[in-house]
Amino acid sequence: MLPIPSRPELWPRLGRLMLGLVLFGVGLALMVIADLGLSPWDVFHQGVSTRTGIPIGTVVIITGLLLLITWIPLKEKIGIGTIANAVVIGLVLDAALFLFPDRIDLLAARWAAMLVGVLIVAVGSGFYIGAGLGPGPRDGLMTGITRRTGFPLGLVRAVLEIGVLIVGWALGGTVGIGTLVFAFGIGPLVQFFLKRLQVIDVVEPR
Repeated sequence: MLPIPSRPELWPRLGRLMLGLVLFGVGLALMVIADLGLSPWDVFHQGVSTRTGIPIGTVVIITGLLLLITWIPLKEKIGIGTIANAVVIGLVLDAALFLFPDRIDLLAARWAAMLVGVLIVAVGSGFYIGAGLGPGPRDGLMTGITRRTGFPLGLVRAVLEIGVLIVGWALGGTVGIGTLVFAFGIGPLVQFFLKRLQVIDVVEPR
């Protein structure tokens, strides 16, 4: 486990963590209802949801918890933020999809929802990563493999995300222009917001 900050220091960072995870879940929900394509991992989550009937947010939670098992041989350190990330994003995603319309018909509105969704995910990432309370399950898997194998992080990320994208697409997940916008836009956007929202120096995993 990562060391737990002292109580006076913990609460503001915990608040930023939770705000970030909530924003992340809402942003993902906007991308889902836009129906223009999701991030690679969420194509996989949606594909599993389509095949099993399990709500996509619940699939996000199950996947995150299963990925934490892979941290054991990689000897990655689990933090408060790691557990919160595995659970909160999925809960918020399901709640938001319950409140939002099932889909948007107007193409311009779908584009707006997709672009705003990517932006909100980036802001949320800046808050939760910047809180410095532990990486998410997927990020920890990438950094753990990199640390253990010596392969570049970019290569590890590409292999993992292309793999889950292909599996998710085969299962019925939505691949489209939103997938490309997320793939090429999320890195620079997260870097931009992280510099402005972090409360301690952290290494941005993407």
